[in-house]
Amino acid sequence: MRKRFVVEAVMLAVYGEMLVPSLPVEYIIPYTTVSELYELRDSQEPIMPNADEEAHVRRKINELIALFEEPFMRKKIQRALTVPWTHTQPFPLNAEVSLTMIYAIENAEYGEEFDPIETELILTCLRQKTPLLTDQIDLVDRLIQAEIPVQVYDVDDFEYALEEETV
Repeated sequence: MRKRFVVEAVMLAVYGEMLVPSLPVEYIIPYTTVSELYELRDSQEPIMPNADEEAHVRRKINELIALFEEPFMRKKIQRALTVPWTHTQPFPLNAEVSLTMIYAIENAEYGEEFDPIETELILTCLRQKTPLLTDQIDLVDRLIQAEIPVQVYDVDDFEYALEEETV
């Protein structure tokens, strides 16, 4: 059985260890976060502090965009984007990793405390009953302070999260 996590698409480009987990994983990705990949690709702002890491992450972003733009993949994604909260069937990225794209809808349920993408991540976790994997410590803090019933792991605890039994 695959361990499931809700993640932003860019995390797959930034954190290579997420693509080579010790156990099978399914990442659930709100489609809006895929749009961020295009913004990052086209931006001149640095993503990483180190030039070599920057080049590597930009390559990975381009690879993910190319994957999502493949005709078969694009067709699957477009079909899921017709009705809110529908999702693609999981598709394999490699032997241990599969991706599921979900058409999450931000509804301002959490007001100004969380931005629209954070709200989509939260709502996706709640609807899918799946933990959130993030690199944003401030998001983790705000989730705890707001007492939102979402299980969340910092990406630095990825291996622990894989082995942990989810509630």
